[in-house]
Amino acid sequence: MIRNLVLAAVFGAFAIAPAAPAFAVELPCRAVRLIVPWNAGGDTDLIFRPVADALNALNPKATLQVVNIGGQSGNKGAREAREAKPDGCTLLAMHDSQITTFLAGGVDFTWDAFQPVALLTYTPSMLAAGTKTPYNDFASLIDYAKKNPGQIKAGVTTGSTSQFLQLLIEDAAKISFKYVPYEGTRERNTALLANNIDVGESNILTAKEYVKGNQMKALGIATEKRDPIMPELKTMREQGVDVVYGLSRGVVMPKGASADLVAYYEDLFRRAMTAPKVKEVMDTHSTWIQFKGAKDYAEFLKKEYGVSEKLAIKIGLYKK
Repeated sequence: MIRNLVLAAVFGAFAIAPAAPAFAVELPCRAVRLIVPWNAGGDTDLIFRPVADALNALNPKATLQVVNIGGQSGNKGAREAREAKPDGCTLLAMHDSQITTFLAGGVDFTWDAFQPVALLTYTPSMLAAGTKTPYNDFASLIDYAKKNPGQIKAGVTTGSTSQFLQLLIEDAAKISFKYVPYEGTRERNTALLANNIDVGESNILTAKEYVKGNQMKALGIATEKRDPIMPELKTMREQGVDVVYGLSRGVVMPKGASADLVAYYEDLFRRAMTAPKVKEVMDTHSTWIQFKGAKDYAEFLKKEYGVSEKLAIKIGLYKK
């Protein structure tokens, strides 16, 4: 969503982490599951693994293990986390798709079925195209789409942020796509590389090497300013498409977790996000550290839901 981030100030505020406070919590497990509700090798997986490593370097009461449970546009893993005991042994890597798939009618629960712990990152979205497409920028894409309405095959994870982005583009540019469903970003990128689809939502995290290798085209990034990792890539706004959009990722727990458990994990993730290796990986992946604690994350999700609901109604995604 639209963000006004002062990244240096945010990161600098946590650059000198205080000594870890003592938490009177007991965990009935030796390993804590951090459920990533997408397949291994996808964007969310790539972002959370270095965070888990940094957290484990803090000597937590139980080792944090990333567990991939893909399927159902991220909702299979989310459902398992929702049904787990609120004993601190299960966490969920959440992002905006837990809101958009609910609004699209794909699942009967959303963010408030969980206990927020911490917001961690934000990754701007971009639109990529296959190498055999006849357009290399938004102007030519829009021109082609208007001459061939509904003929551009767009890869999406149904009801997720990937479809949300392209619905926003449709609305802003007054064009239409033909949607082809895929499980996640990794699968959409594979389809783009094989030219099985024409366009798809992606981000610099997964697309930059393909673009550099001329295996994929980058049409535009949904940011207010160009990204320094790919400064040659114009924003959508620069190309006449007024869309600013991205994906926020954080951690939640099953509903009913104690305040002590929430505070314990909030502190661990706060300190993990200050690790130099985490910042290095996020910078490489064009992902911004955007830490918020449990209370502020809950307010953030509430606001995000309201914004997403209004947009979903406007672009015809809303099915509640």
